[in-house]
Amino acid sequence: MPRIVENRTGDSIVPALEALPRPVVAFANDYPAGHLIVRHRHRRAQLLYAAAGVMRVATDQGIWVVPPQRAVWVPAGVRHEIGCAGRVAMRTLYIDPMAAPALPQGCRVVDVPPLLRELILKAVTLPPLYEPDGPDGRLMQVILDQIQVLEQAPLHLPMSAHPRLRPILDGVLAQPEDGTGLEAWGRRLGASGRTLARLFVAETGMTFRAWRQQARLLAALTRLAAGDPVTTIALDLGYESVSAFTAMFRRATGTTPSRYFAPRR
Repeated sequence: MPRIVENRTGDSIVPALEALPRPVVAFANDYPAGHLIVRHRHRRAQLLYAAAGVMRVATDQGIWVVPPQRAVWVPAGVRHEIGCAGRVAMRTLYIDPMAAPALPQGCRVVDVPPLLRELILKAVTLPPLYEPDGPDGRLMQVILDQIQVLEQAPLHLPMSAHPRLRPILDGVLAQPEDGTGLEAWGRRLGASGRTLARLFVAETGMTFRAWRQQARLLAALTRLAAGDPVTTIALDLGYESVSAFTAMFRRATGTTPSRYFAPRR
């Protein structure tokens, strides 16, 4: 699959949109499979909504996988990159931080309920300089109200730049099915398994086993979105059976792999 790389959001219109004197500005763009928008930042906060396709958003602090009908919240000034698994229909809200100071200060994936989904799809059709006191302005205010009560989805993988952990993190991300334990990693890196275990909790807030399981979950989501069979994904990711993989998936997401991407009512 070819990878297309951009050095910005891909449209010179975005900086101009961000400068508009409106609390919320909406923008729609579609990207091909393999597209990568390299690290950049915005003066406004963003709600990146995946109307179709799967986005992978990465910062120095972590990785967030954004399936269809979900969104990722990126605060103003946070450097991030966006990768597209499959074709992505991205619908973005650029939000003035002063318009809603109570919004989250860290990145997170959120579930998008049907009402907000329809509001976002309507917002991207509005003129950029909509009338703030008219129907369009009231619609944008409802969007701000809705964003502040969104539920967080468990689709975050914390990262660390620690020199002893980074080879492990990169190794698991490259091969999430690898079952190498911390003791074996320690022998490769010249550290004890106990030391690495302490570092994992201190740097990521998770044990190594929990972190690896989360990496496998995010890898599974990307492949499910691409249409890969559940059985193939389960075995490729190192699970002994489909039932074991499904049990892990249900614990993490509240539903089964086969139902996760079903249209939500």
